[in-house]
Amino acid sequence: MAELTADMKNEPVSATKRGRGKKKIRPLSLLLRILVWGAAAITFFVLIFLVSYILIKGVPHLKLSLFEWKYTSENVSMLPSMINTLLITILALAVAIPFGVGTAIYLVEYAKKGNKFVGIVRITAETLSGIPSIVYGLFGMLFFVTYLKWDYSLLSGAATLSIMVLPLIMRTTEEALLAVPDSFREASYGLGAGKLRTVFKIVLPSAIPGILSGVILAVGRIVGETAALIYTAGTVAKIPKNIFSSTRTLSVHMYVLSGEGLNINESYATAVVLLIVVLVINWLSGLAAKKLTSSGLREE
Repeated sequence: MAELTADMKNEPVSATKRGRGKKKIRPLSLLLRILVWGAAAITFFVLIFLVSYILIKGVPHLKLSLFEWKYTSENVSMLPSMINTLLITILALAVAIPFGVGTAIYLVEYAKKGNKFVGIVRITAETLSGIPSIVYGLFGMLFFVTYLKWDYSLLSGAATLSIMVLPLIMRTTEEALLAVPDSFREASYGLGAGKLRTVFKIVLPSAIPGILSGVILAVGRIVGETAALIYTAGTVAKIPKNIFSSTRTLSVHMYVLSGEGLNINESYATAVVLLIVVLVINWLSGLAAKKLTSSGLREE
């Protein structure tokens, strides 16, 4: 009797195992799997090819003369452009981050649901995100350079770039705030915290990784921008004396060198430095996000 019971128990298990072993993959599922893996492989190899091509072409031409303090037609130094890139990035983010984050906080936390103004703001932000950078450059030239009489300057370029990355920061911050569970807000209200305290002590710290992702994307666009800066910041390859001096960023420096056709090797070397700068900025931003997130969790 015990043996019969054991056999009866083992039958469904073995049948289940046999069923699992005979499970077949449908042709459509197999096709989709192949397409997904193929897309991932193509993307990976294209990225590796681009990075390798830049490194192979540019690394052999890196030399100390490219990092001298003053630019001349002989050394074509990129050091002034590196400093200008850092300055214009800081100025642009100093304007774009407060306005972008503040707008997102209003849209998510304070605006009433179904508000038509919120819909208009979101549609406008999405529209601005798709406008070519050359249009921003023309606007900056007409408004900042000509109308406000800031001329070709660091300030004109930074103001134009801040408008360009503002929709990106606003939309990513909005999505990060929406991703914060409502239970966090309800728990804060239940403990007697007000709206402002809940937003800045509970919601924003939880959304910091998403906000920093938007800032990283904005930095990448600022560092790699060329068209808008040619019309607003100019192409003077020297460290600016003040914010009203004309400047040249790394991307513009590379464009000018390649356009002249006399320093193609140096333009490849500039591309290597530009690539390294972007990678370092992304790495530092990732570290900052981890530290801010861990500190926020400790406080909670």
